[in-house]
Amino acid sequence: MKQGPQPPFAEFVLVIALMMGLISLSIDNLLPAFEAIRSDFGIADANRMQLILTSYMGGFAVMQLVWGPVSDAIGRRTVLMLGLVIYTAGALLAIFAHNFETLLVARAIQGLGGAAARVLSIAIIRDRYTGRDMARVMSLTMMIFIVVPVIAPATGSAFLVLGSWRYIFMSMLALVLVVVFWFGLRMPETLHPEYRRRLSFSNVASGIRRVATTRPSIANTLAMGLAMGCLMTYLGQAQQIFETDIYRLGHYFPLAFALIAMCMGTASFANSRLVKRLGMITLSRFGMVGFWMMALVLLGLALVYNGRPPLLYFGLAMGVAHFLLSLTMPNFNTLAMEPVGDIAGTASSFIGCVTTLMGAVLGAVIGEAYDGTIVPLACGYLGLSSLCILVLVWSSRGVASVPAPAGGGAAVMVPGE
Repeated sequence: MKQGPQPPFAEFVLVIALMMGLISLSIDNLLPAFEAIRSDFGIADANRMQLILTSYMGGFAVMQLVWGPVSDAIGRRTVLMLGLVIYTAGALLAIFAHNFETLLVARAIQGLGGAAARVLSIAIIRDRYTGRDMARVMSLTMMIFIVVPVIAPATGSAFLVLGSWRYIFMSMLALVLVVVFWFGLRMPETLHPEYRRRLSFSNVASGIRRVATTRPSIANTLAMGLAMGCLMTYLGQAQQIFETDIYRLGHYFPLAFALIAMCMGTASFANSRLVKRLGMITLSRFGMVGFWMMALVLLGLALVYNGRPPLLYFGLAMGVAHFLLSLTMPNFNTLAMEPVGDIAGTASSFIGCVTTLMGAVLGAVIGEAYDGTIVPLACGYLGLSSLCILVLVWSSRGVASVPAPAGGGAAVMVPGE
């Protein structure tokens, strides 16, 4: 697996961001189409539409356990291309789906393939960067990645105006082809030859065990999963809160969604500028404590206004909350990956699987509690952020000893940054 010349920094960030953008587009582009899909397939219960997200996230979470270890054995490029082919098959099936069940199967297939983009984007970044440099790249990637949620609902709405929610899946198909050609032409293999691992159950199990027993890795994995649960809670309920039930914004829903996404993008840019000076631990802890305080504010608004606060108050609180939330996730991811760079594929798989499953399950459970008010959202934010803070307190107790990489070398002491 010969490593070729790497693309310039800006192009590298753009390619990786596009890979991650494919994941975001697969979720956010469909939010305005929920009512159209529900009407086409005659779905009586509006809450069932959230299965469009959870079916994708279920396949996405499970397959992450496969792509990373395989990429540690045969390289990143081949595995990514295989995953994108599977994603393409899911997009095609969705375009021609004739019932809701088939659409859910197609979404699960998309998730299976899309998981390769998620796992390998993180592994490739870790192949090239470490520490605060990795956190900076993660933040810049997330900033560009968040541009997709800003425009995705608007483009989804535009496709609905053109005539069909199926056009949204055609746009996903177009984007995956762009990723295939750009990555194929410009990105060389990044797996370090000395880190190549024979694909076997024992190797995969030992890699997962190492991540699970390395305190900075497992603690930040759990913290990121809880933060992801907050994000999935919002994504699952955003359409009902803004468009149909509470604020009834109708066609203005994409604008409200975009404004909150812009707050998240701004936070990612700020994180990329501040992380070299303040560090990942400081920023992630500040962001999570601030988010917990904003969850209290949201719950207070819900109680004062019977679950339906004025749009201005709710929008401002959500914008600040999601700004703070976006200071946590890139740093949690970097802190989790930092001690396990020599098994980046396996580590990214395990971390991605755990965080995605946590996000999907927690978001679905809280989403099912939606009752036409923001109370479930606020309670979900408060509960998950409280658990996250407890995990962070546990992670800061002492310095973790990281097992030595396979093949020799002494164990190292990692303070988490």
